[in-house]
Amino acid sequence: MPLRTASVGLAMAALVTLTLACRTNGRRDRSADARSGGDFESAASYQAEVEEGLGAAVAILIDTSGSMRDDAPGDSRPKYVVAQEAIEATLDATEAFIAKRPDFPIKIGIYSFSSNVRLLLSIRPYDRAAVRGALARLPRPGGGTAIGEALGEARPDLYRAGVFRKYLLVVTDGENTSGRPPERVAREIFRKSEGAVQVYFVAFDTSPQKFAFLKDAGGDVIGAGTGAELRRALDAIYQGRILAEAPDAGEREPVKK
Repeated sequence: MPLRTASVGLAMAALVTLTLACRTNGRRDRSADARSGGDFESAASYQAEVEEGLGAAVAILIDTSGSMRDDAPGDSRPKYVVAQEAIEATLDATEAFIAKRPDFPIKIGIYSFSSNVRLLLSIRPYDRAAVRGALARLPRPGGGTAIGEALGEARPDLYRAGVFRKYLLVVTDGENTSGRPPERVAREIFRKSEGAVQVYFVAFDTSPQKFAFLKDAGGDVIGAGTGAELRRALDAIYQGRILAEAPDAGEREPVKK
């Protein structure tokens, strides 16, 4: 009897061990599948959340970190005030464009960023009063510089705008001090958007070499040392590239294969 009892005990122990091993393996496999699925999702291309048509959406990201309260070179006003006025003046050109091309909507969104990102105007058809109201709500500068996070925050909104052409326009006077590095985010946007999202920077009172990575991400950077240069840089990007890229009347956006 003792021998038989021992045999039964050993058999039960073996069964329990086998059961636990199966359960452990099951958990490990599911975890691996979950990680694999997560990796697959993270590598997937961006998809529009609404039906898209002709038009351009521009998300404007304005640096309001602590250094933007310093006076602009050659000016007695803070850099954020100079930037606010330059952006407002640049966007005024939208009305003339819309008058010529009413079939090609221009949609504008405005964001500010310091250590965090703040939405000031959700992306919508250009409205001069709404744009000026949003710029008037630009927060007083303070905190760090989360350039990468600002790019990542605004990007999904472009895919809800309902237009083919998508742009991120950043005005900053410094380098990233908070959150994800902008070079990593910009390259990810370029890869996952398959080049559909173009990223432009204006380096205001700072070296454009800090953002040389944009060349490898389908974007560009223009340096601006003064308020007048800032206005010219913004015009060169907004009028010279974004609005100038609007297809001629009757042209249709090519279908991606």
